[in-house]
Amino acid sequence: MRIKRGINLAIRDAKSSDPYVVVNMGEQKLKTRVVKNNCNPEWNEELTLSVRDVKTPIHLTVFDKDTFSVDDKMGDADVDLKPYVQSVQMRLDKLPNGCAVKRIQANRTNCLAEESSCIYKNGKIIQEMILRLRNVESGELVVEIEWVDVAGCKGLLGVQI
Repeated sequence: MRIKRGINLAIRDAKSSDPYVVVNMGEQKLKTRVVKNNCNPEWNEELTLSVRDVKTPIHLTVFDKDTFSVDDKMGDADVDLKPYVQSVQMRLDKLPNGCAVKRIQANRTNCLAEESSCIYKNGKIIQEMILRLRNVESGELVVEIEWVDVAGCKGLLGVQI
């Protein structure tokens, strides 16, 4: 998963925020670095998660780093892997770069701010999405997911969705 950037994140300090993202999936917890004084931060960080169950969503929470108190929550969003995994399982090969394999519409049950596409790029399927943060007055996250097969793991071929 690539955590690319935040857009119009909520102000939690006097004039700005010091945001970072915590990524949870099952028992796994990863986080980005803190970007100081910025409500439109650029992280461009790659975080690797081990997917044990494609039905388990990836949960992202944005926090404002505080020095002398508990970090403030700045919203959260979930990533549903199922549409992406369906695209990867098609085992498409030799498509032109940028070819859209699947489109996912924004709706009330997902956190998409706008339509998202699973795209063929350099021999892999990626999905870039803009997630609207919940439980906050404003803010979006731009993220990208890409499946990476690991030697010794069963991969996605036998996974039922």
